[in-house]
Amino acid sequence: MKPKSEVKVLAIKLALIAAFAAVLLPATATADNQRWGANYFPNVELITQDGKVVHFYDDLIKGKVVVIDLIYTHCVDSCPLETARLVQVQKLLGDAMGKEIFFYSITIDPKRDTPKVLKDYSEKYHVGPGWTFLTGKKADIDMLSKKLGLYQSPDPNDRDGHMAALLIGNEPGGQWMRNAATDNPRFLANLIGDRFNNWKLSAKNQASGTAQAQKIDIDHGRYLFATQCAACHTIGHGDKIGPDLQGVADVRDPKWLKHFIDRPDQMISDGDPIGTALFEKYKQVRMPNLRLAEEDIAELIDFLKKQSKAPDGPAIGGKDGAAPGTVNSPAVSLSTSAHH
Repeated sequence: MKPKSEVKVLAIKLALIAAFAAVLLPATATADNQRWGANYFPNVELITQDGKVVHFYDDLIKGKVVVIDLIYTHCVDSCPLETARLVQVQKLLGDAMGKEIFFYSITIDPKRDTPKVLKDYSEKYHVGPGWTFLTGKKADIDMLSKKLGLYQSPDPNDRDGHMAALLIGNEPGGQWMRNAATDNPRFLANLIGDRFNNWKLSAKNQASGTAQAQKIDIDHGRYLFATQCAACHTIGHGDKIGPDLQGVADVRDPKWLKHFIDRPDQMISDGDPIGTALFEKYKQVRMPNLRLAEEDIAELIDFLKKQSKAPDGPAIGGKDGAAPGTVNSPAVSLSTSAHH
């Protein structure tokens, strides 16, 4: 039997191979893929987060390089990580956003996700220019999501309600591909910029994004933090979407920390005082239930324990790629409050 460390490294390698293999797969495995255009996409009316009525094909994708995903603001699983990850990708793409490349997030819960709710959601995640959040009629969105290859039939056993996938496309070039929405941000930025837009990330953009898309380390705890946590948290470089996690393993009761990583949604629903305070402080951004195995949680916590001092090197999940700055000291913080 292979040692656990070898099995983990093998699993990481297989995941990377699968991610790169996805580049070769079109959104639909048919010969008609090159003919996705005005006759394929429904030109349904949608409403932006600013209340503007737009038509899907004519106004949003015609003649453009686009990235499309489905979300809903009350999602407790993949949407928070998915949105935070795409914020990283957006920053890596730099000035191309809104000029050469356009992001669209379409809600699958239009009854609750009004333009105002979507606008508030985008602001919570510090979304920049070139990314539009959209709502509309439920029947139109369902039809559109099926055409995009992103539709998932309702399943009472699946709390998430949709697949965490992106549709990346170059409409005038007829290139379309589906990829995991939670993939490595640098991989996604290069895929979108190079393959679909024939546009190279500038040295400045690559430097500014280094802290947001760290090279995968074979240390499993570090790998888990980089892939699952760094979109929302830093270690020793201030608050991001969520709190700075420097020293969190030192000041929190181990059982509480383990439980919170394992079931943050349940703890908030149950009225846990610290979890609820964090939820309110960080603009009610939901920490996703990552469905981590018990062994993964243990290794992630062990990694956090090693980060009790500010790192000497680049920030892990640093804020906007900036150099290390002053660590915030909020009254309610996951890492700086008293023991629970």
